[in-house]
Amino acid sequence: MLTSVDRLLFVRGVPIFQELRDDFLVRLASVMDELSFPTKHTIFTQGQEGRSLYIVVLGQVRVHIGNNDLAQLGPGACFGEMSLFDAEPRSASVSTVTACECLVLTQQQLYDAIEETPGIAVNIIRLLSRRTRDLNQKLNAQAAERQTQDTAGGKKLVG
Repeated sequence: MLTSVDRLLFVRGVPIFQELRDDFLVRLASVMDELSFPTKHTIFTQGQEGRSLYIVVLGQVRVHIGNNDLAQLGPGACFGEMSLFDAEPRSASVSTVTACECLVLTQQQLYDAIEETPGIAVNIIRLLSRRTRDLNQKLNAQAAERQTQDTAGGKKLVG
């Protein structure tokens, strides 16, 4: 368990909260729940309803769709943020790689926070945009690799 001071210091370093005032961060950090998960535990699965954002305090998680890993996240990283805004089912599964400690922010807590400090919404939008760009780059690289392999394969058939 984090002390109040440790929790504030940790939350202050999380990218989506970095530009927010300390008095606001104190309130936000105090309402978040702290959860512990063992190694190889599924925190949530793709398709499951979700209304919480998780922030890794200790440990590592993997974001995956089936057996395809999309990302590994460590301390300070957050996940589950998309479901806070669209109330759609989770787009991927998240499982622990190691034992993990996470802070959890619910949809209602986030909405209250945005009402008080709209800057948090901008920070989350930046995070979502960055993740979308990263995923697009990954998909484009995979497509280019497949095209190179197909072309190389085609040349072998011709030659």
